[in-house]
Formats: sequence, structure tokens, C-alpha cells
Amino acid sequence: GDEESIKCFLGGLIVRSLSICTSNWRCTETLDEYLRKRNIMGIYDVDTRAITRRLREDGSLIGVLSTDQSLKDKELLEMAKNWKIVGVDLISDVTCDAPYEWVDKTGSGWEFNDNQSSETFHVVVYDFGVKHNILRRLASYGCKITVVPASWPASDVLNLKPDGVLFSNGPGDPAAVPYAVKTVQEIVGKVPVFGICMGHQLIGQALGGKTFKMKFGHHGGNHPVRDNRTGRVDISAQNHNYAVDPESLPEGVQVTHINLNDQSCAGLVFPKMKLMSLQYHPESSPGPHDSDLAFGEFVELMKNNRL
Repeated sequence: GDEESIKCFLGGLIVRSLSICTSNWRCTETLDEYLRKRNIMGIYDVDTRAITRRLREDGSLIGVLSTDQSLKDKELLEMAKNWKIVGVDLISDVTCDAPYEWVDKTGSGWEFNDNQSSETFHVVVYDFGVKHNILRRLASYGCKITVVPASWPASDVLNLKPDGVLFSNGPGDPAAVPYAVKTVQEIVGKVPVFGICMGHQLIGQALGGKTFKMKFGHHGGNHPVRDNRTGRVDISAQNHNYAVDPESLPEGVQVTHINLNDQSCAGLVFPKMKLMSLQYHPESSPGPHDSDLAFGEFVELMKNNRL
């Protein structure tokens, strides 16, 4: 299937035009059937472009979907006003319950990179809402993977003597999960680390930097990102509402990538601490594969640490 997590965590889905038929050869059920099975609300025939234009002007706004027809507009507005994302820990709802091993690689029909390392590296992945394709890509690059919950003690992870630690993507405000920032602080500098999306923001905070809520965030599969080290431009998949303030980072931290739409920080390295991070999704799924080489860069970081 196409699911990227243990279950669908959607609060709701808004669609402009819903097709009443399916055509993909892999399809096993309609979108309506999929949502009903999981008790997720959906609405269609909505002018999503009008919503986009409004958000572009006013920034992120809170909306409400409800199937309760007895609720009046005023009550729905109150529900929207009382919902908050700033300062709310959303990670604890999406992380795994216990550690597990991951072994699946990218399927042969989808694999596009034959640069698998001849060495095996043990990577511990902190699950802040990890996408399965991150795990598949690591496995395809020759890594042995142990996934641990968001609150798993750093000492227990270091006792496993991993070659590297990956801090995954996840929802919400990085400032709302100080326990995760503390974990990152206790691991950074001891083994090579790679942060993706939320993991990137947590690394920024762990280094003493600041994160901030963006006007409307970055969402979609067509964001141009430049690697400042080479000048290479990748088209990337992104989905985040917060960003790292590069001016707040300590000396020695290098901004390696910038989002060319707004010049925001999209990637960091800190050679002294054997650290790298990206604000976007190199694993895509869905999205362009341009940035998949980042996993190879992480493998090289672990390989050099063995020397």
C-alpha cells in the first residue's frame, strides 16, 4: 500500500473535485471507502484555490469540519478559536509504543539507486511520526534499523552502540517537546546524527538555536532547495509549519541548504558534532527523488566515524 505510517492520522480531508471512479491498477478501494473505514471526515466540492489565496494573504488559519448538524456557526467558530497548535505536543499521539526492528527495503520495482554500502551500519531511529520510506531508504543503503519511541532514554540508545542516530519527521511545534530536545542534546556529538523535518528543528533547538512558526509553512512536492556547498538545486517535498532561525545558531554550524522560495534555512551541518539535518523530506514518497543522496551522505558520515 501507499500508507507511510502505522495508521492514518488525518483529522480530515478537503477535496476540490472527487472522482467517482478509480483508474490506478493498484487501487483496492475508493477514497470514500478508505476514509469511512478509518472514521475520518472528508468534504468535497470546495473551492480549494480560494482557500489557498486566503491563506497566502492571512497565513495559517484554523478551520472546523463537523458532521453534527445541530451545531450553530457561532459554536463552530468557538471550536476553531479554542484549538491551538503552538505549544501542543502532537508527537506523543503518533510515536510507536515500543522499540522494533525494521528490515524492509525499497521494492525492486521502485528502486532507483544502486549505491548500497558494502558495510552494514546500525542506525537507531527516533520515531516522532516517522515515515516508513525513511526506514526503507536507510535499509536500501545497507543499514540495520532499530526504531524507538519519542520518549526513549538517550542512555538506552547509546548502550546499543549504534553507528548513527536519525531523528525523524513529526507533527507540530518543536518547542512543545522539551523532552525530545533534551534527548537530542544527550546524543549529539557522541555518534553521527541525521535530522529530518521535526528532527532538524529539534537539532536546531538542541544546539541552542531558536525555531519559529512560519506564516503559512511549506507544503507540497515542488519546493526548490539549493545546496550552498555545490550550487545544486533539488526539487523537494516539504510539509512543515516551523523553521530554524539560522541567526540563532552557534558558531561552527553551517547552513548547507536554503529554500529558494523564501530563503529560509533548509539544511545544516556541524562537522565538529558529526551532525547533518534537512528541513524537508529526502525520502519523498510521494515526491521527487532529487534529495535521496542525503541518505548516502549520512552513510558516509557514519563510515568516516569508524576510521
